[in-house]
Amino acid sequence: MSRIERAEVGLFRIPLPAVLSDSTHGSIAHFQHVTVRLIDSDGAEGVGWTYTVGTNGGAIRASLERDLVPRLLGEDPERHAAIRHRLTWATHYGGRGGPLTLALSAVDIALFDLRARRVGLPLWRFLGGFDPKVPCYAGGIDLDFPLDRLLDQADRFLAAGFRAIKMKVGRPRLSEDVERVRAMREHLGPDVPLMLDANMRWTADQAVRAARALAPFDPLWLEEPVVPEDIGGHVRVMREGGLAVAAGENLRSLAEFRLLIEAGGVAFPEPDATNCGGITTFLAIAHLAEAYGLPVTSHGAHDLTVHLLAALPNRSFLEVHGFGLDRFIAEPLAIADGFAIAPERPGHGVAFDWSALAAHAEA
Repeated sequence: MSRIERAEVGLFRIPLPAVLSDSTHGSIAHFQHVTVRLIDSDGAEGVGWTYTVGTNGGAIRASLERDLVPRLLGEDPERHAAIRHRLTWATHYGGRGGPLTLALSAVDIALFDLRARRVGLPLWRFLGGFDPKVPCYAGGIDLDFPLDRLLDQADRFLAAGFRAIKMKVGRPRLSEDVERVRAMREHLGPDVPLMLDANMRWTADQAVRAARALAPFDPLWLEEPVVPEDIGGHVRVMREGGLAVAAGENLRSLAEFRLLIEAGGVAFPEPDATNCGGITTFLAIAHLAEAYGLPVTSHGAHDLTVHLLAALPNRSFLEVHGFGLDRFIAEPLAIADGFAIAPERPGHGVAFDWSALAAHAEA
């Protein structure tokens, strides 16, 4: 029987190739990437990670080093459910929903990776194996791009193999959003799925007005029109705005998703495995969505999440996120004719270039 023998935690400040922007975070020049490597007594390794925009990376690292890793050492990784249960309740009082949930997500991902690697299976097969070809879209973080740059980015996405695109909305004047979405729809034509992301910019009244103004351009969904806590606002946008709503990247538990889904406030639940509690919680959310007849989409960490959606019959689109790690991964995600292809390498198959990451390590 193997035991978790040691763990290594890393924190890296990753510069983006270009400054990106959305309606709530403003200009984004970097993100913080937090990793945990679990090594068992047989020498097998599992890698997990999470990330944050701008701040709290240090708090996540501290949660891993002080609160989680000491409770992992000596544990049997095959007793994954028992480990999660103990970690969750050991840290529950001060940890629900904040940096510690992101840290727990990274540990959960590492445990799944370790277990799948030990049996020599790619994660998507380990989780049940539905279809390795996952529909995907390119997620632009482009609110402040001039229109010509926005359309040029769309052309580059299409040339790279994408057949669906998301753009940011939530500019100071709704008329600006309308004209930009109109131009994008005309540029793409009627058959390319177009998603819109407001990043929690509006009140419910503003979001309903915006949804009605943007509906003529046939977006597949309007993402995060209001703050995640406003369940009633999500419901109003769905009922009164005339657009499907995608939401969930800022929800941190299965219970939060249950409340939003039961209320009828979301058409495309959108968990992020790196912040909702890991793969365990992501799959629970997806199965809950399936019970309500809803397709699940995703946020962030596409090199990992392609495996999760490849294991699910009710998957919709994988987001290929703007915070990519291609520069630090041996074999980045493969995209072909609108599909992301889940790899056959054991575990999640993400092999980080630790030497390259080390150049961006934070003290």
